[in-house]
Amino acid sequence: MADSTPQAPVCDVDGTCYCPLTGVIDTLSQKYAMQLVSIIGAHDSLRFAEIEDHLPTASTSTISKRLDEFEEAGLIDRTQYNEIPPRVEYSLTENGAELRTRLEPLLEWAALSE
Repeated sequence: MADSTPQAPVCDVDGTCYCPLTGVIDTLSQKYAMQLVSIIGAHDSLRFAEIEDHLPTASTSTISKRLDEFEEAGLIDRTQYNEIPPRVEYSLTENGAELRTRLEPLLEWAALSE
């Protein structure tokens, strides 16, 4: 009987494995993902309405979904203050700040390509 265990994908190209990029690309290819990293990273922290002001064409639900995904991925911190009215602020984690730093050359290259 043949072994039906799925084989791990072969992703080795010239000695470099690109498999870890899959998760990063999946996260960053979502609508407004890179913009959110850049916007939040340009400030110490932002409230939801301030983020919305920076992305006027994005829907509230899309921004909210991305923020939830980024929090789950460890890219942003969500800080809720026990005040009336409630206040929530978003900031980049250390990993989020590292991602922003890594995105800067890509953004510079994109600006030159326009």
